[in-house]
Amino acid sequence: MMAPHGTAFVTGCSSGIGAAFARALARKGHDLVIVARRADRLRSLAAQLEEETGRSVSIAPADLSEPDDLAGLVRRLTEIEDLALLVNNAGLGPLGDFADLAIGDVRRMLAVNIGALTELSLAAVPQLIRNSASLINVASGVSFAVMKDLAVYSGTKGYVMQFTRSLALELEPYGCRVQALVPGLTRTDRGGAEAINFFDQFPPEMVMEPEDLVAASLAGLALNETVCIPALEDAGRIAALIQEMQDIGMAVSRRAIASRYRPLTA
Repeated sequence: MMAPHGTAFVTGCSSGIGAAFARALARKGHDLVIVARRADRLRSLAAQLEEETGRSVSIAPADLSEPDDLAGLVRRLTEIEDLALLVNNAGLGPLGDFADLAIGDVRRMLAVNIGALTELSLAAVPQLIRNSASLINVASGVSFAVMKDLAVYSGTKGYVMQFTRSLALELEPYGCRVQALVPGLTRTDRGGAEAINFFDQFPPEMVMEPEDLVAASLAGLALNETVCIPALEDAGRIAALIQEMQDIGMAVSRRAIASRYRPLTA
C-alpha cells in the first residue's frame, strides 16, 4: 500500500537536519527511505518513527563517498514509484587551511557534497517529472559568504546553490518544486563529543534548532521558494540578490573591456 502522500527519500539521517526531516515527513504521512552511514542510528530512528506514526520507514545504510554504495542507492531510488520528495542533506565539511587538507578528505567532500547529490538528483528526475514531485538540496550560508578555512566546502555549497536554481527552472514546467535550503548555524551533534561545546561559543540567538529549520524548509516548499533561508526575515533580500546575480551574469558578455582596465592595457 502506498503512503497517502508518497514516499520521501532522505540522506544524512543519522542525526541533526536529516533526522529532523525524517520525523517531520513521517508525521505528515510520508513513507520513508532514510540513508546514512550508521546503520544502528537508522534502525533506531526507523523503529521510533514506525511506532509513533505508523508509516513504513526503510533504512539504507550507505557511504555516499563510495561508488558501489552510491550505485546501490541510485537503484533503490529509481524503484520508488510514488516518490514525492528527495532531500539531499548528506554533506561533509572538514575545516582547515586549504594547504593543510588531506587529499583523501577533499575527494570525499567532493564525492558527497557534489557527486552524490548530483547523481541522486539525476536519478530522481523521471519520478519527479512523472509525479510532479519535489527536491530539496541542502546548501549553506557559505554559498554566499566567503570564510577562511572553508575553501573547498564553500565551493561545494556554491555548486549546490547554482545547480539547484538552474534545475528548478528546468523542472518548473512539470509542476515540480525545487529548493536550495540555506542553513546557518544549526544545532547538530557534528559527529562527536565536541559538538555541544562547539555551539556554546556562539550567542544562543545565532543557533537554530534542526526542527525549526526543517519546518521552515517545508513551509518554503509550499510557498514555492527556490532559495529558502529560514533565518532571513526579509524575503525581498533574497529576490534582490538573485536578480543582481542574474544581471551581473548577463553583463559579462560584451565586446569591449571595462574602462578601468584600459589604462593598464595600452
